[in-house]
Amino acid sequence: MKKVIYILASLLLVSGTAFAQKKNLKRVNKLFEMRAYKDAAEIYETKERSQEVLQNLADCYYYNSSHQKAIKTYRELFVEYGDSIDIDYHFRFAQALKGVKEYKEADKHLSRYYNAKINTLGFIEETDKTTPHTFKLKQIENRNSSSDFGLSFYGEDKVAFASARNSENPAYSWNNLPYLDLYSGTLNSQNILENVVPFSESINTESHESNAVFTKDGKTMYFNRTNTTRKKTDADRIAHIKIYKAELIDGEWTNVTALPFTSNSYSTEHPALSYDEKTLYFASDMPGTFGSFDIYKVAINEDGTYGEPENLGGTINTKHREQFPYISKYDVLYFSSIGHLGYGGLDVFRSNLVNDAFDKPVNLGSTINSPLDDFAYVVREKDNKGFVSSNRTGYDRLFGFKREINPLTIYQVEGIVQDLNSKELLAGSLVTLFDESDTVIQDTIVGDDAYYIFKIEPNKKYKVRGIRKAYIPQDVEFSTDSKGKVQHNIYLNLESFADAEDRIKKDDKTDEVKVELDKIYFDFDKSDIREDAAATLNVLVDLMKKYPTMEVEVSAHTDARGPDQYNLDLSKRRAASTLEYLVSQGIARDRLKSIGYGEMQPLNKCVKEGICTDEEYDINRRCEFIILK
Repeated sequence: MKKVIYILASLLLVSGTAFAQKKNLKRVNKLFEMRAYKDAAEIYETKERSQEVLQNLADCYYYNSSHQKAIKTYRELFVEYGDSIDIDYHFRFAQALKGVKEYKEADKHLSRYYNAKINTLGFIEETDKTTPHTFKLKQIENRNSSSDFGLSFYGEDKVAFASARNSENPAYSWNNLPYLDLYSGTLNSQNILENVVPFSESINTESHESNAVFTKDGKTMYFNRTNTTRKKTDADRIAHIKIYKAELIDGEWTNVTALPFTSNSYSTEHPALSYDEKTLYFASDMPGTFGSFDIYKVAINEDGTYGEPENLGGTINTKHREQFPYISKYDVLYFSSIGHLGYGGLDVFRSNLVNDAFDKPVNLGSTINSPLDDFAYVVREKDNKGFVSSNRTGYDRLFGFKREINPLTIYQVEGIVQDLNSKELLAGSLVTLFDESDTVIQDTIVGDDAYYIFKIEPNKKYKVRGIRKAYIPQDVEFSTDSKGKVQHNIYLNLESFADAEDRIKKDDKTDEVKVELDKIYFDFDKSDIREDAAATLNVLVDLMKKYPTMEVEVSAHTDARGPDQYNLDLSKRRAASTLEYLVSQGIARDRLKSIGYGEMQPLNKCVKEGICTDEEYDINRRCEFIILK
């Protein structure tokens, strides 16, 4: 009997222990879902190393940038449960490995994740060769603080930033640091923050505030604030972030309101104003993203209302995080991403606005990006100075930078324009640079040396075109992507129409280039196109279709017999009638010009009536076709 009781007691003890373990695991999982990663990690470390525990523990370390611990735990996870692990753990394991520059091992997991060959070291080598700028970073000294980020311009001489320096704030469960508040200050010549003061209590609350941006007049502020209540969903128990607007009235920040497109169900964060202050850019994980946080824009209407938020699309956004947008004076978008290939963690990228769409992002390179998180980039284009934040030293820190053109990677295309056959330099030619959507980027008229040069940018496709009167235009396409080159030397060899076509001749006396056709006849005192004239004009139609940029002047002439005004009017009608026939055959009207010269341009001495034979007068009755372009 005692033995039975002992067994039952043992079973109850085991059952109770299992129940307690399960209950404790449920509690720590809730901490994990609430993103209390530091507290959750401490409890997971004491638990039995099940797949769930290892996955969550490794993620806790990863999200708190404890990369060595994350790597050790991910390795244990993959050794024990490799065949049953979700593909997303390959991505996070790779990011942790990148955080300590273990790129080759990281690439194995990234290659499996993307189902494509990833070569991070090759990417780094190529990026450092081709990055258009280098950055000289200097950490900003900020006394009395252990974590600051998001430095922004605040008027001409001040800056604003987020800081965890207020020890009276409650601790944030993610990393056990005090909640963030917004501060303003000034930077002295030694890069030290001075005159640091918190914003008023209308801005700073018991929650997080960060990422302030200001209108140029300093009277409107947009900033982040974390909700004080958490939204419980099937998967998460999260306090979301909203963008707020505040107005400066009589020296006080007031009218603090959440923007109308914010929500308790998702986050909107990291506001950035376009230079004309008509568009607000921000990051959000609202429904419709590519997977995590995406960059959006929204119109700011003249009456103070807002349009509908627009996702910037798959060129900018990935299934991973894109955050911290900044739009410069020249419509260059800077943002941080963990989804585009980079050095590890969040990297800073740039993208140009072309035809109302942002082009392929370019990594800013190793002089600004590190294996850890680099973010909240802002720049004043006029002096190439700005700020960036980074946790490369262990905590979030503020850095100032000076941006310089990389002398080793000056992207340019240059060359000369010359005659294809004679090699004569063609001074006065027009050279035009186009992007891949055929938008004109730059153009120039070459001088006596026939030389042209254009600055270009990395990871782009271009076309350069040479044009000269009476020459066939030449287009040459090239690229500056991984298959292209940094510098291009392109000779534009233009062939004259006169060399290319037997019917086209240059008049040495007038320098005019003409299409020589059989003589066109009109009935007496008429301007209608006869059947035999149409057959002749069809030769010109075929020639103009062959060269779609060719432009032609149709000029009609009469002899000197008859009244001057009558002859002038008749020639105008005949020139116009000829032009209309060409248009009827598919030649665009804007490629044609008609002029009637009457009897003003004779080819011989027959300048008045009664001094020449009929055959001599007939020489002056003609239509000519002069190439204008």
